Amino acid sequence: MFARYAHAPNQLGYCGPPTFDLAGACRGQIEKAAKQFTGAWPYLEVMSRMTATPDPLDLRLVESYWLGGGLGAELDPRAFTSQLLDTISPQAGHYWAHLDAELAAEAAPNHCFHVFGVYPWSRLLGRGADEYPLAVLDNCRISWGTVLSTDRVTAAVSMQSLSWHGSTLSLCPPVTRRVDTSTDATRDLTVAAGDLVAVHWGRVCDRLTPRQVARLKDSTDQQLRATNRRLRAQTP
Repeated sequence: MFARYAHAPNQLGYCGPPTFDLAGACRGQIEKAAKQFTGAWPYLEVMSRMTATPDPLDLRLVESYWLGGGLGAELDPRAFTSQLLDTISPQAGHYWAHLDAELAAEAAPNHCFHVFGVYPWSRLLGRGADEYPLAVLDNCRISWGTVLSTDRVTAAVSMQSLSWHGSTLSLCPPVTRRVDTSTDATRDLTVAAGDLVAVHWGRVCDRLTPRQVARLKDSTDQQLRATNRRLRAQTP
């Protein structure tokens, strides 16, 4: 599961080791590569310690990180934030000056928090050039949708995009987007009309159950509410 969700940003050069084939890797190779994901791996390590789950790549932890809910939802946000910052702050540059204890107000041990709270992009909104940071936020978060049709390499998916109005981030009504289904990491994953899917950086990365969609939607809604509180407080 880690490889499927991490494959797209890795292939695009955004995170993880360069020129590494996550799709064709064995368990040991995936773990070695995962440790080079400076975003996801610290979360999995902290979640592993705090839940007394020996393997950071335990499916329950990985699913909790990418989708929200699950084991991670039981953790205390302040304790989690403290341990996470102890891990990532020493590597942070000047773009990451916001990494302090105040993050606990919006913290959650999942990818959605990393996108909206830890990455600097939400803090670049409202400065007159919103299109690029908004696009990064929308592509980097894990989206969900319903497959309408497929061909050999793409799928038409009904899904929601992220919008920015004044000081508020929200999800738009669903529209149809054409996304890639032909990545090496998902070569064993077939999708058909009616399937619920996860999308990361314009590529289908998983087929979801209704329960998983509910978890992903809930974690996204919670994170948007927390992020919007901060953005409104920062608005002059």
